[in-house]
Amino acid sequence: MFLALRELRRAKVRFGLLIAAVGLLVFLILTQQALQDGLVTSFVGAIRKQSAPVLVYTVDSQRTLQGSVVTPELAEQVAAVDGVAAAGRIGQSTFTVTVGDADETDAAFFGYEEQALGGPDGLSAGRLPNGAGEAVGSDTDFSVGDRVQVVGTADAPAVTVVGLAEDAQIQVTPTLFVRWSDYEAAVLAANPDADTVLPGAIALRPDDGVSDDQLVSRVNDVSDEADALTRAQAADEAPGVAQVRQSFQVIFLLYGLVVPLVTGLFFLIVTFQKAAALTLLRAIGARSGTLVRSLLVQVVIVIGGGLVVGTALYAPLSQVEVGSINLRFDVGAVLFWSVLLLGLGLGSAVVAARRVLAIDPIEATTGGGAR
Repeated sequence: MFLALRELRRAKVRFGLLIAAVGLLVFLILTQQALQDGLVTSFVGAIRKQSAPVLVYTVDSQRTLQGSVVTPELAEQVAAVDGVAAAGRIGQSTFTVTVGDADETDAAFFGYEEQALGGPDGLSAGRLPNGAGEAVGSDTDFSVGDRVQVVGTADAPAVTVVGLAEDAQIQVTPTLFVRWSDYEAAVLAANPDADTVLPGAIALRPDDGVSDDQLVSRVNDVSDEADALTRAQAADEAPGVAQVRQSFQVIFLLYGLVVPLVTGLFFLIVTFQKAAALTLLRAIGARSGTLVRSLLVQVVIVIGGGLVVGTALYAPLSQVEVGSINLRFDVGAVLFWSVLLLGLGLGSAVVAARRVLAIDPIEATTGGGAR
C-alpha cells in the first residue's frame, strides 16, 4: 500500500491522465446505456405502462398494435378461453392533433375499455380519467390541463389531459391513454368512410390461480390466429427492440474490451520502465507478493477513480431529454459496469503481475531486469 501510494504521488500526471481516460470511457459507456434504455422505452413504454397482464394480437401483426386487427369472432373465442377473468379491447393509432393553441403535431392514442385492462398503470402526476373526454398523457410531452383536439371532421373529439404517466410513449411518439369511445371517435374522424373500429389487441386478466404464462399458453392452443403474450413479452419482443439492443451490445462489448486493454497495457509499460527499481527492491528483501499487491492497489485506484469521474460526468447528462427520448440515471447500470470494469481491469494486470513475480533478485548484481 505504501509503495503504491508513493509511486502515485511521484507520477501524479501520468496516473491522472490514465484515470481521466478511464473516466471518459466510463462516461461514454453509461451514456450509451442510458440512450439504449431511453430509446427502447420510447418504442414500447406504453405497452409496459398499460395494466393488462396479457395481450392477444393476431399472428400476422408482427406483434404491433397498429399492425394487428382482431375480428369480433376471434375476440369472442379468446374471451371464452378457460381461465380468462375479464377481456377488453385495446387499440392504437396515430393522429394529427393540436395541443391548445400550438401548431399541429402527431400523437398516438392508446384506447382501452377498462382501467384494469389497458389503462395506465401508475401516474407521475394528476389523476386517472373518470370517463370519456379525459386522458392520461406521456409526461415528457403533455401537461395536466392540456386540451388535445384531433384534426379531422367537424365532430372530431377533443380530450383533456388529467394525468401524466412516466415513460409511457409508444413508437417514439407523444402518447395519450384514452377511453375506447374517444379512441373510436378519433379513428372515425380521421377515416369517415370506416364503418366499425376493430381493436388491435384483446387485453386479458387471468382468473385467480391462473398465471399469466398459463393463460398465454391456453389462448395460443385454442386458436392458430391468436398470438398471446404477457405484458413483458409484448414489450420485449416488439419489432425493433431486439435490433436496438443487439446494436448497443456490440458497442458495449467494444467499450468493455478497451478499458482493460488500456489499463493492462499501461501497467505493463510501467513495469518495463521500472524493471531495474523492482529488481533492486527484490534484492534488498522486498517480497514479490508485496510488489504484486502494490500493483493491484494501483489498478483499483485507477479504475475506481475513473468510475467516479465517469459517473460524475454521467449524472447531470442523465437528467436531460435527447429529442423525445427521456434519459434516466440508472443505479443498476452504474453498479453493473463498476463491478465488470474493475474485474476486467484487475484481470488485465495479470501480465504485469507475472513480470513482477518473474524478477530474479540475483540480477541486481549483474545489472539485469525483469525477464
